[in-house]
Formats: sequence, C-alpha cells, structure tokens
Amino acid sequence: MGRTNGYKNYRPSYRNLQVIVKEVLIITNYFPPEIGAASNRIFHLAQGLQGQNYKVSVITPLPNYPKGKIFDGYKGVFKKTTTEHHITIHRLWIYASNSKNKLKRLIAMLSYSFSLIWFFMWNKLPEKVIVQSPPLLVAFTCMFFIRNKKRKLILNVSDLWPIAGLELGAFKKNFSYKLLERIERFNYKKADLVLGQSEEILTHITSLFPEKDTFLYRNFPDFNPPILEEQATENGKIKMVYAGLLGIAQGIYKLCTELNYKNIQFHIYGAGAEKEKIEALIAKNPELDIIYHGEIARTELHEALLKYDLTVIPLLNRIYGSVPSKIFEYGKLGLPMLYFGGGEGENIIETYNLGWVVPPTNYKALNLQLSKIELNKLNHQFRSQIQKTALQNFNFEKQLVALVKIL
Repeated sequence: MGRTNGYKNYRPSYRNLQVIVKEVLIITNYFPPEIGAASNRIFHLAQGLQGQNYKVSVITPLPNYPKGKIFDGYKGVFKKTTTEHHITIHRLWIYASNSKNKLKRLIAMLSYSFSLIWFFMWNKLPEKVIVQSPPLLVAFTCMFFIRNKKRKLILNVSDLWPIAGLELGAFKKNFSYKLLERIERFNYKKADLVLGQSEEILTHITSLFPEKDTFLYRNFPDFNPPILEEQATENGKIKMVYAGLLGIAQGIYKLCTELNYKNIQFHIYGAGAEKEKIEALIAKNPELDIIYHGEIARTELHEALLKYDLTVIPLLNRIYGSVPSKIFEYGKLGLPMLYFGGGEGENIIETYNLGWVVPPTNYKALNLQLSKIELNKLNHQFRSQIQKTALQNFNFEKQLVALVKIL
C-alpha cells in the first residue's frame, strides 16, 4: 500500500449520527481535559472518526499533565469511565509525576502499562486499535499484549524515540538506548499500519521495514478559521509573539537574552520550566521590550494571536522526525512565521511561503532577518494568502477521509 495521500471533499457531521458501522479504540497518554498539542491532536482524531460513523472509545491515564498531579475530580479512583462528545473514555490509574528523575518517569510509564494490561484482561477490545507512540514502553505494552491476527493495530508515531531523546541529550548510546531501539523496532514490526506525522518519520520506518504500510498523518488542527481584519501596529515596532511550552527544548529564555529589541516587541504566552527565569529577566531588565501574558485557554489564545504581526517558532536542537504542529495551526490563523528550528518544518515554511526561516541557534542571523522584515509587508494581503494556503494544504477533514479509507 505504501503512503496514501488521496483526498475527497468531506465535511464531517458530529450530530444526528444514524448508523454506527465500525468500532475503533484509541490508546493514548494524553487527552482532554489535559492541555497541549498532544491531547488536542488525539481528541481531534477521535472526534473526527466518530463523525465518520465510527464508534470510538479511548483509553488514557487519569488526567495529570503537565503538573504531574491527578486533576481534581479524578483523585482516589483506579478507573473512571465517561461519555463525552459521544466518545467513551476510560481513564486508568497512573503514578503521576513530572519529575526529571528517570526512575520516577519509568515508574509512571510502568504504572500506566500495568493498568492497560489489567484493562486488556477484563474487557473485550474492538478489531481496530490505534496506539499512540511515544511513550515507547506504553506502545510496546499494547503491541505485545493485544496483537492478534484478527485485530488491526495502527501505530500513530508523533516523534521518533529514542532518536529524538538522543538529539535532546536525554539519552546516551549505551545498553538502555539499545534496548529502547529494540522496543521501537518491535512496535513497528507488529503494527499493521504506521501513521507518521512527518515524512522523516516514514522514511525512518520504511528504512527498517521496507514493506510496512505507512500513512502521512500530519498534526492538522480542527477549528473554524477566523475572519482576518486589518491590524494597526503601535509605535512602529513589529509585534512578535511566542505561544507554547516554556521548556528547555524551546529555549525561550535564551531567545529573550539574544534578541535585538530595536525593531520588535516580544510577547510571550505559556508556562513551563523557564517561566520563573523569564519573569525574573523581565523584572531585572525593564528596558527589554518583553511582555509576558501567562497561560490562557486555547480558544482565547487564538483570538489573542490575531493581534500580532509575526510569530517565532524556535527549537534549540533540530530533532529528526519532528514537525511543530504550530506551523499548521498558525497557518490557519493567517499568522506569518519566523521558523528557528531546522528540519522538515523549515521545508514546509519555505515550500508554502508561510514566512521566513533561520538556522537554529544562530541568533546573529535571527536578528539580521528580523531587521530585514518590513512591517508593511506583514499586511492583510500576506496574512490572507497564508490562511488560504493553509486551508488548501493543511486540511484536517480531507486528511481524515484519506485515513478512513485505509483503516
């Protein structure tokens, strides 16, 4: 079969479903009410399949991300089953932790794996199961314990582990790394179909298993595009925004210290490990034109982002296989992008004329590029063209129909 990209016109209807003809189970580590790209991506997949006459169920841990503590309303239970948006959701116990300690992270993954095994023992599973990877160990638990000749296992790979961990400095090439590589290969081997969110992921998988059926399933957003209006810019500066995780990999604190603020005003939304450092930097250096807005809900964020001229998408390290989902989300918002992360994301920005690219960690080149961007070029016409391109090429509904054909 190979990669599939055939599309048809499609508009899903999530209401007044009349006939349910198929069942599918999605197993994931992240799901609403947890926030973030991972939970949004899986929720949209589940809701989209439900709108395609699938009876969808989801297995996920009791909500705990990103704080590493079970949310209020879910504490003190081993399992909680609810129906939301016509989707049956089984939330299972997990030892919740966001510790940097590798042993605690391993215990957290093992606890969820044990909960999954318990669920598999006492519940009948549908013939089609979509398993999210990473985490590798959780995916391995699913691929090992529910493999069956009559069951179709679909592995949804959003990042290439352990390669990504090696590039981020989280792993070294030792015995543990080799063990993770064996787990990774086992997962690919046992999958009947592999979904990859980038061409690099699919290239890697087919290099290991040339005959494996694969499908490019991008992290396209599913929301109604806003109507773009002319934006007035104050004080002659470009209003540049970053929205997302304030983590080590994104390097927002470093970015704040390296930017030349002569022509830009930098706005930040989000939370994460670098939040306090960024707040302290702003407090000690009031001359820096940085405004930190904290963390807000996704729908509110979409409205806020429309006020800005430009967004920056940074990564300290180029991670093979990773394509930030922000590219597709911001495209639909008509927001020009300055991409600072390398890899396949860089190619997408250039191919579709969504903005500008700068080699990762080259702050001199970044400031030079910012000095060359003319404010009047970030106009309504450019933003409308970006949005039009995104709606044509990053279409969640068309991609979903193509996926349903091969499930």
